[in-house]
Amino acid sequence: MSIPSSEQELLEKVQSLAGLTLAEVANEAGIEIPKDLKRNKGWVGLLLEHVLGASASSRPEPDFPHLGIELKTLPINNQGKPLETTFVSVAPLVGLVGMNWENSWVRKKLSRVLWVPIIGENVNNNTNEKSIPLAQRQIGSAFIWSPSVEEEYLLAMDWQELTDMIALGNVEKINGKHGQVLQLRPKAANSKAKTKAFDRHGKPFMTLPRGFYLKVPFTQMILNTHLRIN
Repeated sequence: MSIPSSEQELLEKVQSLAGLTLAEVANEAGIEIPKDLKRNKGWVGLLLEHVLGASASSRPEPDFPHLGIELKTLPINNQGKPLETTFVSVAPLVGLVGMNWENSWVRKKLSRVLWVPIIGENVNNNTNEKSIPLAQRQIGSAFIWSPSVEEEYLLAMDWQELTDMIALGNVEKINGKHGQVLQLRPKAANSKAKTKAFDRHGKPFMTLPRGFYLKVPFTQMILNTHLRIN
């Protein structure tokens, strides 16, 4: 797929997908669609990256590096409620000297985001099965967002709190209650994937990798702001 040359071209490209099902988009791109996301958790994002011409691949930079834009899919129900937290980036557990909010990967990843809502649940369904089959899930109205001064302040405060806890050797004590808008939690394919961290005595130990995630109320706030604008 061609790489979009401007933010406007990217936005027009993704907005042309609104209302289409994932099956329609995948078939048009000649990509096989899995039955579900249990073993293919990042498949929707990869599909959209391919269709929209993202070029970052797995490199640690925004998905559209020449535009400085990160692509984030946002699973929602048919009433516009986000269904899960949003992964931002892997959290470094060592080598934190000299790291601050301004040069953090979280800030770089969130400085300019293309949000693509994916309608994955029908709360009006009379049956017990509210989840929409993967192939039938629809792409919503995408939009580009940058954090406001207030939003960035909240993100920076949470990032600093969580990073300080890691640096002080308290990574194992961090849970979902920490952070107002940003949380830190295990990010690993399985329980055998371990990485090095330090305890509060400065001794190294092995633990699960961690990732920074946006909490649901925060992405709900972003979505609500977009819906008001539109």
